[in-house]
Amino acid sequence: MLTRKQHKLLLFIDSHLRQTGFSPSFDEMKEAMGLRSKSGIHRLISGLEERGFLRRHHHRARALEVIHLPEGMPTAETLPTNVVRGDFTRPQPAALKIPLYGRIAAGLPIEAMAETDTFLDIPKDMIGSGDYYALEVAGDSMIEAGIMDGDHVIIRRTENAENGQIVVALIDGSEVTLKRLRRKGNTIALEPANPRYETRIVPAERLHIQGRLAGLIRQYH
Repeated sequence: MLTRKQHKLLLFIDSHLRQTGFSPSFDEMKEAMGLRSKSGIHRLISGLEERGFLRRHHHRARALEVIHLPEGMPTAETLPTNVVRGDFTRPQPAALKIPLYGRIAAGLPIEAMAETDTFLDIPKDMIGSGDYYALEVAGDSMIEAGIMDGDHVIIRRTENAENGQIVVALIDGSEVTLKRLRRKGNTIALEPANPRYETRIVPAERLHIQGRLAGLIRQYH
């Protein structure tokens, strides 16, 4: 039997995994639960883990797995359709080719992307309608969002994004970086997901959104 807070947190984690493919941060969970400290989140997660509803993968940053939901609700898909991980030697669904624009810094910005003749095969059921491209992640500044060095991120082309979404941001027409976006008046904050990196504040007119995160592919060797 779960407490009301445990039930609420479990549903929030499940929803976040389904929508983004990544575990929520402790700050996001704290805000969603209306708690003042992260210690309360730690206690709730430990309680959910003890009762078999949640599993923590301690070797990966922010890696939570929902085992099942209470009251007969359907089991959460820990790896939703917009996230593919694992052994690619196994049979995969029909593939779709999207352009691979090389490496993008999840740490320090790099030069703007150039056109490419390289393509990445992804499952057709991984994405919805729209125009997509792929980038290989270089760096570790988004590690607490579950994005590791060497991952391939699937980006949906768009010039619009909501606060809190992870975007490909073009700065001054020459630098590209992958960060979480926060609008603050006439400026935009590009937030890393690693405490070793600082948030970058950019005037809105200097930044152009080139797409937002739609999925992630990771291959384990």
